[in-house]
Amino acid sequence: MINRAVLVGRLTRDPELRYTANGAAVASFTVAVNRQFTNSQGEREADFINCTIWRKAAENFANLMHKGTLVGIDGRLQTRNYENKQGNRVYVTEVVVDNFSLLESRTDRKPTDGQQSKSINSNDFSGKGADDQQKQNTNQTHSNTNQTNSDPFADNSKPIDISDDDLPF
Repeated sequence: MINRAVLVGRLTRDPELRYTANGAAVASFTVAVNRQFTNSQGEREADFINCTIWRKAAENFANLMHKGTLVGIDGRLQTRNYENKQGNRVYVTEVVVDNFSLLESRTDRKPTDGQQSKSINSNDFSGKGADDQQKQNTNQTHSNTNQTNSDPFADNSKPIDISDDDLPF
């Protein structure tokens, strides 16, 4: 039997981290996944998939991921049921996450409320102070500028002169 779910989407809210009575960490979150097709108005709809992740992975996920983060999820579908306060049986289908991947760098992320887009000393464990980090960033900027000047494709406004014989296809 095969029960695999692979999702790529964005978090609709920050993960909610809780602990069971036994002390096991569990985080729950929702991933918005775009559908492959458009509706009759030409708009792309999304599915909102509930997910759960357990133990140390849950703590890591809650610390790394925030609303709007692009994530890859690998897990399995699971259905459970419980009785709510009104005495009704409630069925829940969710993805139990086995593995996850952050699919964008911190610099690619758009800042959300209360977050800055870039910080000089954002979780840098290299042992360098803020001044050293600032110098390193300045040096990287200068080296990137030099690399850009030697790139023949850097100026997108000019057409590239290439013949069909030079193309491998």
